[in-house]
Amino acid sequence: MNLEVVYYTLMAAGLYFMSDWILDRWEVSRGERFKNRNIIFFLIILTLAFISFSLVKYVLLTSEATFQ
Repeated sequence: MNLEVVYYTLMAAGLYFMSDWILDRWEVSRGERFKNRNIIFFLIILTLAFISFSLVKYVLLTSEATFQ
């Protein structure tokens, strides 16, 4: 249980930097900044969070089932 908190915390930090990088690349390819940059950043990090947290939960549940 305690290790799970560490996994989610590290994942959240990684998602923050990945979302910022994705948004920055998107703006560079567009040639200008978005007006509602915060909303777009939120949507990117929310999407990545749902995907990655579900994946971590799946991996943790299958690894617990293997060890029992």
